[in-house]
Amino acid sequence: MTSMSRARVARRIAAGAAYGGGGIGLAGAATVGLLLAEARLARRRVGNGTAAHVPNADGLYGAAYTVPGEPALRLTMLGDSTAAGQGVHRAGQTPGALLASGVAAVAERPVGLSTVAAPGARSDDLDRQVTLALADPSRVPDICVIMVGANDVTHRTPPTRSVRQLATAVRRLRTAGAEVVVGTCPDLGTIEPVRQPLRWLARRASRQLAAAQTIGVVEQGGRTVSLGDLLGPEFAANPRELFGPDSYHPSVEGYATAAMAVLPTVCAALGLWPAEEERPDAARREGFLPVARAAAEAAEEAGTEVTAAMPAGPRGPWALLKRRRRRRVPEAEPVAPPAA
Repeated sequence: MTSMSRARVARRIAAGAAYGGGGIGLAGAATVGLLLAEARLARRRVGNGTAAHVPNADGLYGAAYTVPGEPALRLTMLGDSTAAGQGVHRAGQTPGALLASGVAAVAERPVGLSTVAAPGARSDDLDRQVTLALADPSRVPDICVIMVGANDVTHRTPPTRSVRQLATAVRRLRTAGAEVVVGTCPDLGTIEPVRQPLRWLARRASRQLAAAQTIGVVEQGGRTVSLGDLLGPEFAANPRELFGPDSYHPSVEGYATAAMAVLPTVCAALGLWPAEEERPDAARREGFLPVARAAAEAAEEAGTEVTAAMPAGPRGPWALLKRRRRRRVPEAEPVAPPAA
């Protein structure tokens, strides 16, 4: 499928989400029986992961930067098991902890982390999670990071519905005053137990949803980072290293790789990057594109950021496509107990 074709599909899904259209099928009915058989086999081999421990990483990071009278930045993680950190054993290994400690180091301010993400969550759970995140109007998060989409694909949720639910969540958070960064649907075609043809269909469905998510998020004022094959070709090349023991959730190194790619976009959303780094770099193939085309390109290359640029152009809204350099994030434990 060409970039233009991917852009058209993503635009159609996003339009269906915006105007309440029905589901758009990602696989023909003739393949359903085969897909269900393959999916059952993959699920048995992967396991559902429901009994896995998720460390509680909530708390204060970067306490050494505390200045009397200056409040800590507030970071909230929303989404599924990837956002929660399922598959690791220590709080400091979760993506929330890695991002909180990274932001604290860049901003030289403490960062309070709260996590409302839930293992197994789909986009239809975001409404509940956003309500939790905004429960205290005096403590609206400065930045929210959402990672969601994989369970929507595996449960065959219509992509128009998934995108609509995600866009609504982003709109609520942005209206409340929070910046929003979304890690789009990862490439499920990299999961080792999944065989052909399910692997190919899973990859296509994942990337189509990721592109459509990008359009929906950007139109609501958020930014996206493509998780793709969980942020690097090394995921496919070294699955034993970057996938956890269940071969489905990321390992410690996998989460660190994801956090390295998301951190620069989080910092940019908070205005912590120098102005010159916000300009497109032609040498890195960055630039302004129609939002659907930018979304399609980002879905094909993990770690690519898309953010709104201009409200309108010859082919609709335009976006800035950035390929930011990844920043290594040191593991850190919270120095204050988790918030109640």
